[in-house]
Amino acid sequence: MVMNGLKFEARAHLARCFGSVGETTVPSNNIPFRKLLKDEAKRLRVLSERKENGDDTPCSDRWELTVGIEVHAQLNADRKLFSRAATSLSAEANSHASVFDLALPGSQPIFQKGAIIPAIRAALAFDCNVITKSRFDRKHYFYPDQPAGYQITQFYEPFASGGGITLYEHDGIAVEDGKSVLVGLKQIQLEQDTAKTIHQAPSTSLLDFNRVSHPLIEIITLPQIHHPRTAAACVKKIQSILQAVSAVTTGMEMGGLRADVNVSVRPQEVQDDSSESYTYGGIKGLGQRTEIKNLSSFKAVEDAIIAERDRQIRVLEAGGKVEGETRGWSLGSTETTRLRGKEGEVDYRYMPDPDLPPLIIDPKLIEHISKTLPKLPDTSIDELVSSLGLTLKDAKTLTSIDDGARLDYFDEVLEALNRRYPDAESITHAKIVANWLVLHELGGLLSTSERPFSENEVAPTSMASIIGNLIEGCITGRTAKQLLITAFDGDCRDINTIITEENLALEALPPEKYLELAQKLIRDNEKMVKQIKAKGHHKKLNWFVGQMMRQGEGKIEASKAEATLKEILGLE
Repeated sequence: MVMNGLKFEARAHLARCFGSVGETTVPSNNIPFRKLLKDEAKRLRVLSERKENGDDTPCSDRWELTVGIEVHAQLNADRKLFSRAATSLSAEANSHASVFDLALPGSQPIFQKGAIIPAIRAALAFDCNVITKSRFDRKHYFYPDQPAGYQITQFYEPFASGGGITLYEHDGIAVEDGKSVLVGLKQIQLEQDTAKTIHQAPSTSLLDFNRVSHPLIEIITLPQIHHPRTAAACVKKIQSILQAVSAVTTGMEMGGLRADVNVSVRPQEVQDDSSESYTYGGIKGLGQRTEIKNLSSFKAVEDAIIAERDRQIRVLEAGGKVEGETRGWSLGSTETTRLRGKEGEVDYRYMPDPDLPPLIIDPKLIEHISKTLPKLPDTSIDELVSSLGLTLKDAKTLTSIDDGARLDYFDEVLEALNRRYPDAESITHAKIVANWLVLHELGGLLSTSERPFSENEVAPTSMASIIGNLIEGCITGRTAKQLLITAFDGDCRDINTIITEENLALEALPPEKYLELAQKLIRDNEKMVKQIKAKGHHKKLNWFVGQMMRQGEGKIEASKAEATLKEILGLE
């Protein structure tokens, strides 16, 4: 009886949680439990195949998804927003907490001016209107990570409004969005971060107040995104723009950026003035939204939206009603989970902060920051492709990895080569530098050693010297790779010194030596020679070139070896 009861409860749970693809079904109690599990596995497999094929939208002809995003980013500032305590991500727990951070009685907030510089950079990067006079508000809620019982933010009068983000195909948007999509911004506001909560099983939670009052900006988009993939691309691009203008120091991978997503679905034929519709950010006719909090990766953003969209569609198609609520998402989950009912303005009891005066920004400061703003990722990509001849893939990689450090390194190496060869065009060297940095050599060494780019030991001048010697024919490609490994492992000697002391310089061999090596290889590998001649397997010729270079101990040039082999074999 107990076992039968357990099976019944398991069936009931599956019936409540799962249905067939695109619809909600309630399995009969007569269906074996093993079959229920198999059916659910099949449902998940079909959904996965749909997603891989770019069709991850159930009932797409009847329902429209709408997403708005709120991105919380820790600003690049030395001090906290309302105290003189230092900002730190790695210091000992509770070692940087002032009396105000702990909300001790009588403590007062003191605005730290340094936080406004990276905030303005971020606002200008998104083409926002920076408002010269803004105010701070108190957002009331009770939670252990907020000791004051309220968070200081800018709900009513933020320092920046408007603006937007243009997403392109190379940003990874959904195919349905075409070549590009513009996502408008409602506002950007300054606010303080909360404490870091560390949970210890089974029932202990520890609080680190180092993070309290760390300066944040909250970037709020308009609900203009209609595909999960585009939402993830939007968050990723927001991060890359913030990093490009030095508004932040870390991204999602280090906990410096978090995203909340507001998700709603509505029938395709819904009218904007329908009594069943809602208005968010001035956009009418939307469905009831739910908010998914604290998403900490781009994959989590996409997967959580897909799960919540599917859940809402199942609820609506079963005749139910979507409730406005806050939901959570765990990595690897297939469903979002209810956390609490969604709070509104009334629940938070927003009020002007009586302890803080208005924030006044000098227009001259805004003008100065605007003139000195670093290049944005889209500008860098366009220059790399149109001016330097890189492929879009290489340009995108350069601008998107290592928080922009790889692109800075690329610029330094290219500048050193341009000084070495002032009469050559930059485009001549750019492809070589990108190849060595991005696709193969240095990137491969970093991946193999599992070292971050910040631990790269190869100075830009050393990389330029290696490439320069290769261009001039002073060393072979094999020797160049050997030199790179030597420098990567920490050898601080000048590259030319290493070449001299290790006797690595290319000594021009007479044609007779090339002929001798080629003829021996051809005699020893008659079968491969027949395949090359009779069947046109010309790619096998590269194997012979590699063998000649290996036997030549760094003295063989690939181009001469290939020319010799083609001449002997009678190939054009």
